[in-house]
Amino acid sequence: MAVEERLVGELPWIEKYRPKTLDEMVDQEEVVRTLKNILQTKQVPHMLFAGPPGTGKTASAHAFARELYGPNYLTEGLFVEINASDERGIQTIREKVKMYARSVPFGPIGFRILLLDESDQLTDDAQHAFRRTMEQFSATCRFILVANYSNRIIEPIQSRCAVLRFRPLPRDKVIEHLGKIAKNEGLNISSAALEAIYDFSEGDMRKSINILQAAASISRDVDEKTIYQVIGYVSRGEVRRLLELGLSGKISEARDLLRELLYLQGVAPSDLLTAIYREVGQLDISEEDKVEILDALGEADFRIAEGGTPEIQILALVSKLARKMRKTR
Repeated sequence: MAVEERLVGELPWIEKYRPKTLDEMVDQEEVVRTLKNILQTKQVPHMLFAGPPGTGKTASAHAFARELYGPNYLTEGLFVEINASDERGIQTIREKVKMYARSVPFGPIGFRILLLDESDQLTDDAQHAFRRTMEQFSATCRFILVANYSNRIIEPIQSRCAVLRFRPLPRDKVIEHLGKIAKNEGLNISSAALEAIYDFSEGDMRKSINILQAAASISRDVDEKTIYQVIGYVSRGEVRRLLELGLSGKISEARDLLRELLYLQGVAPSDLLTAIYREVGQLDISEEDKVEILDALGEADFRIAEGGTPEIQILALVSKLARKMRKTR
């Protein structure tokens, strides 16, 4: 095996399966179409990539630069990435960003690209300094800003950028992509396991791939139980059983199960409340009853956050289910 092939095989899956071209992007057709149009004209504006984490913003920037400059876009100094969460002050803008932006590149493309990842972490002073930098060096440098929360980027910067919005990845696309990775890696993965990964990652492809690799390190046969073991999350079946015990008025059994989840399995109270929230919508009760349960769920969440005992608060929530069902009978 060649050294290069061996190194590729040792990469984390999130790097190994990172999109290399715009065509490999998952479910971001509008963004890809816009970037391809820009590539055809070579008229590259400053751009702001905004959207939830794990939807391909940084990967799109790298794929765009690779198709614009060629495969050596990194080694030739035509593209550089700075993470604003590491260095978020005004000195970073005055020194690193300015120094790179003012240098004139070689080659047919008359400008470089600077990717400012997690730009929503920049302080207000740094953003105002950056606004002026964008104006001064637009002839020699184009800026791509990546932000999870575009509302944290000041309006003067947004108005200078073409804003491309990335949407959360839908369930079917995430499951399809994970299935391809599992096939390439020789995994036997159940459909329930894929559903569990999506439920936990909520459209974040980066998180989904990392969960899959962690599960594969435990077993090449990946089922739902393996996924819950990796993420330290309570299974839907146990949460459903807890709610059904409450609906049946079996509070003692519900308390025993709750203690097992909290103390033996080590489930975090916040994770358990989130799992209960997801299951409430599947209960065979009226919409009015669901509203009351969600109201009680919010109160339990607040009380735990304020220092309340998780076991007491969650058991009180389950008890409200039993009292509610008793009244309706």
